[in-house]
Amino acid sequence: MNLHVTDFSAGDARDAAPDGFLKTREPRPHPIRRRAILAAHPEVKALIGHDPFTALVTACVVAGQIAIAATMGLLGLSYWWLAVLVAIFVGAFANHAMFVVIHDACHNAIFARPVWNKWVGILADLPNGAPTAMGFRYYHIKHHSHLGDYDYDADLPSHWEARTFGRSALGKAAWMFFFAPFQLARLGRLRATVPMWGRWTYVNAACVIAFDILMVALFGPNALVYLLASFWFSIGGLHPLGARWVQEHFTHDPAQETFDYYGPLNRLALNIGYHNEHHDFPDVPWRRLPALKRMAPEFYDHLKYHRSWTALLLKFIFDPSYTLYTRVDRSAANRPAEAAREG
Repeated sequence: MNLHVTDFSAGDARDAAPDGFLKTREPRPHPIRRRAILAAHPEVKALIGHDPFTALVTACVVAGQIAIAATMGLLGLSYWWLAVLVAIFVGAFANHAMFVVIHDACHNAIFARPVWNKWVGILADLPNGAPTAMGFRYYHIKHHSHLGDYDYDADLPSHWEARTFGRSALGKAAWMFFFAPFQLARLGRLRATVPMWGRWTYVNAACVIAFDILMVALFGPNALVYLLASFWFSIGGLHPLGARWVQEHFTHDPAQETFDYYGPLNRLALNIGYHNEHHDFPDVPWRRLPALKRMAPEFYDHLKYHRSWTALLLKFIFDPSYTLYTRVDRSAANRPAEAAREG
């Protein structure tokens, strides 16, 4: 197996525009590779489908988080520091796994009926303390269909983020720590998307808020401290798990804008590191993504990848060749008429 690990040097930064993203007019690579893989390996079709086992995993993890939160709550608010520590070392990994469940649910990769996937997503959202599942469901599909398009892809940092926080080590560290509100703030710039506020968004919010109230009423406020801390560190907070957002699409080379993580934390993160595989086949459930890589090695083994989220987090913060503009922007490719006028 010939695997290539990313080894970006400061010299690679020459490809990055000093005042903007890496521009490309090339189409999204993932639909092209999907068609090629299906042509070369029609047996891959057997991986496409649903995995109800994910619902069982969800129930177990949510139950575990409730048990830990209850314990923290019964200790009292004076033990808030213990709740935060346990959240960093345990709860963050549990909540991050639930984000992967929400992710699979938005692709309807758990059950055949979309409504059942929505309910599993809401169940996975309960330990977050804040409603995220339905908002993510609305906007994540646009991320796949408009990858790297500034006006449609909420995964791409806003210009004000990149200008304000994207170049210094301190700024990038602050951006990673406050990743959750930064991501939420991007939604206002997007256009032509399905409105986030619909019936299921309200159902999601009602369920999570009711869950929060119940946890505080039964176990005390420190239970909610634990859950909110678990949410915070599961997607940012300078936690190694937060490097996932850098790993997925930050790049110095427009020829490869999606990267995998093949490190040991994939076992706790439900294979979310298999990101090229997921973008190629979003309808393949998380448990089958390693099998997809094994079935089509000639399409994946030559791609660069990351082995450590911790190392990547440190590199992102301290390496000046990384900025928040170290991303591909294919807005011109998605708007041929505008591209022609620019030319």
